[in-house]
Amino acid sequence: MTKSQPASAIAGFDPAALVVGDSIPDFEDKPTSRTDIVRYQGASGDMNPIHHDDGYAALGGYSSAFSVGMLQAGVLGTYLADLFGPASIMRFRTQFREQVWPGDTLTYRGTVSALADGVMELELQAVRQNGGVHIYGWATVRV
Repeated sequence: MTKSQPASAIAGFDPAALVVGDSIPDFEDKPTSRTDIVRYQGASGDMNPIHHDDGYAALGGYSSAFSVGMLQAGVLGTYLADLFGPASIMRFRTQFREQVWPGDTLTYRGTVSALADGVMELELQAVRQNGGVHIYGWATVRV
């Protein structure tokens, strides 16, 4: 392995073999728990009660507390680092679309949208078990 050719942490996955239109391997995470949400809140310093207090969330019109979106954005970034190696990630952007509720299971996936001169563009999604998209994302990685 060299700096220009990071090894994937995902067995059998070869980033260099991808072409435009290919999908990267899906990653299905465990269900999001209230504990996951609160732990992330503590680590980030964002203790907004809308993310852990159902009564407070109800005042805002929500059925219950919901996840901090950056928790899943962090999982998406880790997924990319596991696939391509952390040093290969050149750019990573996300856009939040739907809340994630305690108990939701997300599947992280992506598609190669462009490839030139060893630089790959990816379109990414974090999809809830009901098919709703929680995150749209984009990444540029060196392969």
